[in-house]
Amino acid sequence: MSDHVYGLSEIVGSSKTSVEDAIRTAIRQAAQTVRNIEWFETGEIRGHVVDGDVAYFQVKLKLGFRIEDR
Repeated sequence: MSDHVYGLSEIVGSSKTSVEDAIRTAIRQAAQTVRNIEWFETGEIRGHVVDGDVAYFQVKLKLGFRIEDR
């Protein structure tokens, strides 16, 4: 196993369905433009309430991606 260098990017995913769906949606979208995503870490979980019910879940994520060797 060789040594690696990682970059970090912070994003926020949202979903009407669940926290898990917000995470998956955020990672899928980020993976379209960020290569070598290898891990994520959740930070804040928050949401929007309308008429006494949860309307949206929002999750702040840190994405770890491996910097390519040259």
